[in-house]
Amino acid sequence: MKVSSVGELLGERLPMKKISNRIIKSFPALKYKYFRYFLAGQCVSLMGTWMQRTAQQWVFYDITKSAFLLGVLGVFQFTPMLLFSLIAGVFVDRFPKKKLLLITQFLQMMQAFVFAILIWSGHIKYWHVLILAGIYGVVQTFDMPTRQSFFIELVGKDDLISAIGMNSTIVNIARILGPAFSGIILLKLGPTFCFIINGFSFIAVIMGLINIKSYYASIRKKKCNIIEDIINGLKYIKSQKIILTSVISMLFVGTFAFNNEVIIPVYVKEVLHKSAGAYSTLLTASGIGALIGSVKFALNTKRKFNIIFISALILSMCLIIQGFVHTYYFSILILIIYGFFNIIFMASINSTIQINSSDEYRGRTVSVYSLVLVGTTPIGNLFAGTIGEYWGSNASFLFCGAVTLILMFFVVWKFKKVSDL
Repeated sequence: MKVSSVGELLGERLPMKKISNRIIKSFPALKYKYFRYFLAGQCVSLMGTWMQRTAQQWVFYDITKSAFLLGVLGVFQFTPMLLFSLIAGVFVDRFPKKKLLLITQFLQMMQAFVFAILIWSGHIKYWHVLILAGIYGVVQTFDMPTRQSFFIELVGKDDLISAIGMNSTIVNIARILGPAFSGIILLKLGPTFCFIINGFSFIAVIMGLINIKSYYASIRKKKCNIIEDIINGLKYIKSQKIILTSVISMLFVGTFAFNNEVIIPVYVKEVLHKSAGAYSTLLTASGIGALIGSVKFALNTKRKFNIIFISALILSMCLIIQGFVHTYYFSILILIIYGFFNIIFMASINSTIQINSSDEYRGRTVSVYSLVLVGTTPIGNLFAGTIGEYWGSNASFLFCGAVTLILMFFVVWKFKKVSDL
């Protein structure tokens, strides 16, 4: 397709009738037509994904009546990210991201429909859920770095921060509304419909991808085998101090500060002495904070690198303070603040890695980001769960916050020149 400018290639059309200039000025990524297509599809699909995640936990526990097996389910879902992220990064760099996304979205759609058929037919077994969760984990391992590194091909580097912030916004809207809708559907119609709705929701993102006719595609030609590509990618990260610092920061914070889903249920029951409604409210509070943070991030397209350290330190302090809290409403306030700086930290890391990566290595650097963000979840959950088992949920908050704080002070000291940027 012949184009006269980069803006035309990325689908930029100004002025637009349906989107006001004021909104475009606040959220500059919206001026790109193909980004709008992709974002709209993601908005529908993510709502369905959160509905399925909620229903999946409910169905599995209803079958097994086992908290231990519920933990095993998490291992099946997150371990593929730990095992295959580096390989996924090589594929993301070698192949067109649009085609990869069409494949991953189709596979996720099929997984949802298989789930629905098994539940509807009454043949669902606990091992079915484990296998399907494992399949989802493998597909997500390839989908996540592909999707994250696709943004820069749709909007360019100048508006990448806006694109990441807007994507975080719709993720957090889905994170709040998806479970709520799922609860209503579980009660009124049964779990089968949660999976059916999720399956059909992927049609929106697939159609959005099909309508993206041209974009700035970054495809690296195959020069060596997968192992050599992985090693070269790790060497590249090591050589780029700002990327290395971001990855290490994400590793420490992602492992020790992102374990609230394990700690909060115990905290609600043993410390607050409240029901599942309080548990839902505390998770929602964190989600609301994250939603506010993602909008704030999307609006502020110019930032210094040290916001990563500032947000990580505030996150740590929120957890430490929560370790001494025994009141419900103060916990809500702390978790709103925690959610706000959680998303500021993650979005800052993501944008820093992508902006400072060359086109040749971006898929591999983003795959390492995905690895330290999601792949370390079982390790962090085990740490938080073990502390909670012996010393209680307040101790889990306190230890997770303290360890994160100490490690981040080490990062600031070790990479002082980078942290001053």
